[in-house]
Amino acid sequence: MPPDTHADIVPDSERRGLIGALPRPMRPYASLMRLDRPIGVWLLFWPCAWSVALAGVGVRGIALILWLGLGAFAMRSAGCVYNDIVDRNLDARVERTRLRPLASGRVPLKGAWALLVALSLIGLVVLLQLQRTAQIMALASLALVAAYPFMKRITWWPQAWLGLVFSWGALVGWPAVRGEMELPALLLWAGSVFWVIGYDTIYALQDREDDALVGVKSSALALGSKARAGVALFYLLALALWSAAIWQVRAEMLAVAALIPVAVHLVWQVATLRQEDGTDALYKFRSNRFAGLLMFLACLVVGASV
Repeated sequence: MPPDTHADIVPDSERRGLIGALPRPMRPYASLMRLDRPIGVWLLFWPCAWSVALAGVGVRGIALILWLGLGAFAMRSAGCVYNDIVDRNLDARVERTRLRPLASGRVPLKGAWALLVALSLIGLVVLLQLQRTAQIMALASLALVAAYPFMKRITWWPQAWLGLVFSWGALVGWPAVRGEMELPALLLWAGSVFWVIGYDTIYALQDREDDALVGVKSSALALGSKARAGVALFYLLALALWSAAIWQVRAEMLAVAALIPVAVHLVWQVATLRQEDGTDALYKFRSNRFAGLLMFLACLVVGASV
C-alpha cells in the first residue's frame, strides 16, 4: 500500500475536536477560518462589547451585543482567509504555518475566495442591523483590514496596524447605542490599540526565529531583549486611556477603580512572561480573552451607573 502522503500535511487539529467532527471535505475550510482557535474572535469582539457597555447598553443592548458577536466571528474568519490568500507562499516557508490549508494545497485558491465572499455577506447582514453612524464607522475599517497582511513586509510594527483593526469595534459599538461618535469611544479605541500591540507582541515572540529567517518584521524583533518592557509600556498606556474614557463617562475615582481587576491581570502577564518560551508566550497571549472579560465588566458597571 502506498504511503498516505495526505496525512503528512493534515494538522492534528483537523482530526479531533470541533473540526474533527465535521465532514472531511469541510475540515480544511474550517481550519482556514481558524475555527479551532476562537481566541481571535474574542479579541475582536471585546472592544465592541466594551463600547456598548460603557455607552449604557441601550434598549437593544443584548441583541446588539449578540449581533456584534456574530460580526466579530464572520469578520475575523474572513480576515484569516484573506490573510492566508495573501500569505500563502510565505506561509509555506515558515514551520508554524506550512500546514495551513492554502499553503499546503489542501484548499484551492478559488475555494478560499468563495469562502471569503460568503463570510463577507454574513458581515453585511450584521452591518444592516446597526445605526447609520455605526455602519459608516464599520465600513471605514475595510481599508485597514485589506492593508494589514502587507504591513509585516513594510514596517517593524505590524502589531500597531493590527491594533487599529482589532480595536475598531470600540468605534462601532458606541454609535450603535448613542447614534453618534463621542470622545469616550475614541479614548476606549486608543487604549485598545495599545492593548492589542502589547498582546500581539507577546504572540510574536513565538515566531522570532522564523520571522528573521524569511524577512518578516514584527515588534518582537524590533524590541529584542526589551520585549517585556515594551509590553509593559503598551499596557500602561492602554490603562491610562481606558481610565480617561471612564472618567469622561463618570468623573469619579471609584469609577476608574473598576479597572483594577484588568490592571492586575495585565501586570501578571508582564511579570511572569518568559520571553524565550514560545509556549508561555502563547498562554499569556490567550489569557487576554479573560482580560477582555474583566474590561467588559468594568465598562458594564460604569455604564450602568450613569
